[in-house]
Amino acid sequence: MSHVMLIDGEGEKRGVVAIADALEAADESGLDLVEVSPNSDPPVCKLLDYGKFKFQAQKKAAEARKKQKTVEVKEIKMRPNIDTHDYDVKMRNMRRFFDDGDKVKVTLRFRGREMAHQDLGMKVLQRVRVEVDEIAKVELYPKMEGRQLIMVLAPR
Repeated sequence: MSHVMLIDGEGEKRGVVAIADALEAADESGLDLVEVSPNSDPPVCKLLDYGKFKFQAQKKAAEARKKQKTVEVKEIKMRPNIDTHDYDVKMRNMRRFFDDGDKVKVTLRFRGREMAHQDLGMKVLQRVRVEVDEIAKVELYPKMEGRQLIMVLAPR
């Protein structure tokens, strides 16, 4: 492995040269010799300013992170005997969360003797599911966890 394919600062191929010659060319041009593709035969090396190269890579990575959308799970809490206006407000918030691309966890909490009427809670969650059917899909079907009934919805 005493020869490398050399690419100069302007991106022109200089051909296969000895490593010593490549290092000498790097010194003459005031640039660094960077191994770009170590697995090819012969390995490819390029003359470039390594500090600037690292900075550009860092900027590119930051830009990619900025464009990423993190999906949050928003929680909406309800009660089995929820009033119609309260229900409408919660549904409006849920639609807004779906428009933002977030998932929604609907939690229906039972207190005291309401535990005897879990069917009322199921009806509320079924109503939610039917209303958001065109904009969201059920990711986790309703299930009991202690004193609460939980359902997770994700935007379509």
